[in-house]
Amino acid sequence: MLRWTITFLIIALIAAVLGFTGIASAFAGIAKIVFYIFIVLLLISFFMGRNSKAGE
Repeated sequence: MLRWTITFLIIALIAAVLGFTGIASAFAGIAKIVFYIFIVLLLISFFMGRNSKAGE
């Protein structure tokens, strides 16, 4: 998921350099949303992994 965030961010930067500000802001918004989803899922998996028992 972090790879998608970086991909959208790179596309947004390229679009901004080329002057496509609408497309750049859209891709930057998508990158921000995907990054927040990544952080939430990372925290959930971290806390769920700490509570599980290894032997079961």
